[in-house]
Amino acid sequence: MNTIKLGKKIIDDNSLYFIADIGANHNGSLEKAIELIHLAKESGADAAKFQNFQADKIVSKTGFDNMKGKLSHQSKWKKSVFEVYEDASISKDWTRILKEECDKVGIDYFTSAYDFESVDLVDPYVDLYKIGSGDITWLDIIDYIIDKKKPVLIATGASTNEDVSRVMKMALKKTQDLVLMQCNTNYTGSNENYNYCNLNVLKQFSIDYPNTVLGLSDHTAGHATTLGAIALGARVIEKHFTDDNNQEGPDHGFAMNPQSWRDMVDRSYELLVSLGDGVKIVEKNEEQSKLVQRRCVRVKTNLKKGHTLLESDLISLRPISEGGFEPFEKTNLIGKELLMDIDAGEHLTKKYLSYD
Repeated sequence: MNTIKLGKKIIDDNSLYFIADIGANHNGSLEKAIELIHLAKESGADAAKFQNFQADKIVSKTGFDNMKGKLSHQSKWKKSVFEVYEDASISKDWTRILKEECDKVGIDYFTSAYDFESVDLVDPYVDLYKIGSGDITWLDIIDYIIDKKKPVLIATGASTNEDVSRVMKMALKKTQDLVLMQCNTNYTGSNENYNYCNLNVLKQFSIDYPNTVLGLSDHTAGHATTLGAIALGARVIEKHFTDDNNQEGPDHGFAMNPQSWRDMVDRSYELLVSLGDGVKIVEKNEEQSKLVQRRCVRVKTNLKKGHTLLESDLISLRPISEGGFEPFEKTNLIGKELLMDIDAGEHLTKKYLSYD
């Protein structure tokens, strides 16, 4: 696994990076955005992520108006798609303020910039970029962002292996500072979405891109997908963040709140340290347990010097005493002559046996 520096943190196989995607959950309020930054930091996030776009540069009003109704998660929106994007877009003046607030509380600030102008606007303030799943085929802007010489996170929701291969082939020609993120792009919050998370894609990513850090961009409730992804090699986790799941808005319902976020972070680090290095050994905290739970070969009755050991003389019992023979070695003891007397219940060691 490669390492990558994201903001202030070096990410490798033994570390995690949690991104609180505030997205549109500021509800158009700078004060709310600042509050969410503080809550994200307190809850254990490493970064607060926003989205920079202009409605007319990300969606076609005509295109959505001509569709026969709204699809997927947009079907619950009370306003038109264009109006929702207009409401969710943040003022250009916010960027410096949000960056300064993140610096103040000690959390990384970055964004998904959805047009060229937005990229140039935020570039002086960010240390990394995120490519949203919907732009995985817009190679022009990805190439433009890569040329900023900063780490780039690439989400892969609603895409095929062909799409991933295309963008990675282009990106890897210019940089190794990439995070490839499995994602399922469904924002309905339905429990059925677990059926489509396909976390095992991370196994294929690790084979196809062995030197690339992997991640998960997720929109399900709870911690199952996060923990599963970490077990499969993901080290960067992005989920939406809110202070109240009951608020009206496109992203509040399925977002994590401060309590669930903190629990996710704590459980994730428990899992991370539990993974270990993959080498099977007797661990330090097992050494005493090994002594009291393993068996060694003992004699059933008092035996005299010169006695030739029979299988009927022997029994394997706990604990395993110093120098004792383990049960799998019993067959090697049968037929050996005792060099000294041994009392019933004592364990056999080399000093008792003749090897002539």
